[in-house]
Amino acid sequence: MSDPHRFDVLVLGSGIAGLFYALRIADRADVAIVTKKRAADSATNWAQGGIAAVQDPDDSFDSHVHDTLEAGAGLCDPDVVQRVVERGPAMIDALLKLGADFDASHGAGRFDLGREGGHSHRRILHHRDTTGAEIERVLLARARAHPRISLFEDHCGVDLLTSDRAGIPGARRAIGAYVQDARTGRVERFQARITLLATGGAGKVYLYTSNPDIASGDGMAMAYRGGATLANMEFVQFHPTCLYHPKAKSFLISEAVRGEGAILRTQAGDAFMERAHPLKDLAPRDVVARAIDAALKRSGDEWVLLDITHRDPAYVRERFPMIYQRCLEFGIDITREAIPVVPAAHYCCGGVRTDLRGESDLPNLFAAGEVSCTGLHGANRLASNSLLEALVFADAAAQETARRLPEVAPDTRDAAPWQEGDASPSDEAVVITQNWDEIRRLMWNYVGIVRSDKRLERARRRIELLQTEITEYYWNVKLTPDLVELRNLATVAELVVECARRRKESRGLHYNVDHPQRDDVYYHRDTLVRR
Repeated sequence: MSDPHRFDVLVLGSGIAGLFYALRIADRADVAIVTKKRAADSATNWAQGGIAAVQDPDDSFDSHVHDTLEAGAGLCDPDVVQRVVERGPAMIDALLKLGADFDASHGAGRFDLGREGGHSHRRILHHRDTTGAEIERVLLARARAHPRISLFEDHCGVDLLTSDRAGIPGARRAIGAYVQDARTGRVERFQARITLLATGGAGKVYLYTSNPDIASGDGMAMAYRGGATLANMEFVQFHPTCLYHPKAKSFLISEAVRGEGAILRTQAGDAFMERAHPLKDLAPRDVVARAIDAALKRSGDEWVLLDITHRDPAYVRERFPMIYQRCLEFGIDITREAIPVVPAAHYCCGGVRTDLRGESDLPNLFAAGEVSCTGLHGANRLASNSLLEALVFADAAAQETARRLPEVAPDTRDAAPWQEGDASPSDEAVVITQNWDEIRRLMWNYVGIVRSDKRLERARRRIELLQTEITEYYWNVKLTPDLVELRNLATVAELVVECARRRKESRGLHYNVDHPQRDDVYYHRDTLVRR
């Protein structure tokens, strides 16, 4: 295809948000989906637990709303929470019509509903312990088959295209993106009337994470450089239970395991969650992660144990076949021995700030999924609300896109080509690996589960130095996908540190030992950053 590529709609990312949005709009628009690896390489594909939606007659919207607000520690937008929760059943029906399969109940009721931390009722729909993979499978098959959807794999978003940067007259707005074809190394222009960021999160900014390697904060960094507002970047959720094993890279033990009765214990056998929270092992994730962190600091151990050996072995194998099999590969039979676990960076509650339609404050730039900050999660995401949020806001963005497209005339002028200048091929790839490792280690040590003013200041100084080095390197060597990711990771790390430094209190996922109390007088507000 020629450069620039022209489409009605450009989607960056191929997880649940990007694919669902594309399918909702594709009958009325030509859609390009750009994804930097294979299309199935998304955080959605890794999601084990499930999707939260009110389905049980004993459950209610009010109860789901209450649980979400409670977990969000005072920072959720009540209107957004109400909207997302009430749209839940319709989104489940939409997935079923597309062909998704959720585990059915053996008794009364339509689905076998799980329960997870912070939920007062069973409302988690699941496909055994591979729910995300099932949803990704269905959506991706539908997208590949749609005649108006073009899928560009091994293409990495570099920067947003904006009308002013492209020299196109009119109010400043998003008109697509510069995208690198990883196979050729060429940076091409994808011009579109509407752009959706669905690039997922930024877990790779931390040394230990449950996220896939692609989670380098690309969409957040691109939006920030493009002039959009980001919100609440300090609220990084650490999943309490990632498998601790030298060969087990980023393998999550789903919260659903605790939902089915698993107990957290120290290596000495102490069930420490009994003293940490009234809900014990089903406390919200921020509470559980801090309790594990404190237990490890007290004992000096490197991991705690997650014990489900008291449940029937046949039930455990049937309910968690993927977790059972994966642990078995590492010599751990979870029906007979406890699982060694540690917390790991899991989910960004902050991101590109959007309205109820999923639009950022840069016109014609929408965002859905983990890349966005919609107001649903507040200071701490309630388990399994993320897939639901992605569906609701992808659907809302598609509706607004359909309404707006007739008003947005295609730009006939070409944006300026990517300027490579005098950049030469790098002969020092060690610069990338060194800086990548340094960022992830300093974020883990200084901006992790428990923070302090001194640690945050140390992190700020180091990030500043790294940014200078990375920027100089970036503009002097030929672009590679690894370099694009490094630049984005550095930007996201800087924003997380900046937002954490501004919040002089402890709330939800942000815990600062120098400001251990919650302050609802001054800090009952979002932390906003804009370039």
